[in-house]
Amino acid sequence: MTTADDLSLLRSTPFVEAVLKLEELMTQSGRAFLIGSGCSKCAGLPLMTELTEKVLGSPTLDANAKEVLYELKSLFEGTTDANVEDYLSELIDLLAIAERRAIRGAKKKQVDLNGKKVSVDQLREAVEQIKRAITEVIDCSINIETHRNFIRAVHRPLRPGKADNSQIVDYLVLNYDTLLEDTLAIERVPFADGLDGGVTGWWSPSTFRREGLAARVLKLHGSINWCELPDDPLPRRVAKRLSIKPIGNYRILIWPASTKYRETQRDPYAQLAEIARGVLRPKTGSQQVLLVCGYRFGDAHINIEIDNALRESEGRLTVVIFTATDILMGQLKAWNDDMSISEQVLIFSKRGFFHGKQAEISPVDLPWWKFENLTRLLGGER
Repeated sequence: MTTADDLSLLRSTPFVEAVLKLEELMTQSGRAFLIGSGCSKCAGLPLMTELTEKVLGSPTLDANAKEVLYELKSLFEGTTDANVEDYLSELIDLLAIAERRAIRGAKKKQVDLNGKKVSVDQLREAVEQIKRAITEVIDCSINIETHRNFIRAVHRPLRPGKADNSQIVDYLVLNYDTLLEDTLAIERVPFADGLDGGVTGWWSPSTFRREGLAARVLKLHGSINWCELPDDPLPRRVAKRLSIKPIGNYRILIWPASTKYRETQRDPYAQLAEIARGVLRPKTGSQQVLLVCGYRFGDAHINIEIDNALRESEGRLTVVIFTATDILMGQLKAWNDDMSISEQVLIFSKRGFFHGKQAEISPVDLPWWKFENLTRLLGGER
């Protein structure tokens, strides 16, 4: 009898052939990873649904912030998967409207939130308190053993006797947590995340061009250990023990997935996005694999960037997706059905493998969709 994590299910045809395809791609191409929140669950961090519930009940929120958050939640009544990122995105949109009115000197500076009039100051304070609540939930004790195994698997020769891939591995990270950076450091893998310094640091994108790097970490939605000081809109990393002013007034630099166009044009988000676009468009004569794990394709910005890269890379980009979905829907189905790019997209789903016209369906759950089991496959386990 097999268990949910039994890799023996992948030893039979045709799924063993899919695993061999994966190994070939990872051996012969440049490698990049798109990491979503599903990859942090095994370390003890909450999925988005759990994070939303914890933030809604957070003691960090004062009466105003809690009222604003619950009013935002009520606006999504009838949806099945709205979360705290959606609420925060909506709040940031309202704040942008209120700030624009204030800058223009409008008499009606307040905005309407579900029938209530809310000021710029109330909105701005609610944004910061919600971000702090998110940070407090995520900044907890974690187990990084699976992530250590993942980093060891990625930064090793994929075949005995084969020279290690000397190309830099790029990690496009959608999570706010610091799991990946912490694990790379523990495993002594030289990497850059855009900040110079140490426990306390400053934004310096030139670090991405340093000699000797083995990895680059692109935090596309910011990080719980990034902050913005009053005199500098670019990220700082500030040690918690520091009490010097104006450290106590810092703003946490995280951007929810659905934040609108205005936010995405600001640095460092714009700088990170530009580097990511380069990652997804390999130079002539080279190939790139983007392996996607723990991501549910709920971020329109990210989906558009991948779609554009697939179409503009002239076949040099291959996207390998590991997903918990049983059947192909939405963005995944659109890519699989589009014959102009479907050969560039491999989908390892919970109930099958899809590549172009090839569709291999399984009557039972396949274990490869879980980050823990993908890590085992990358480590050579069969």
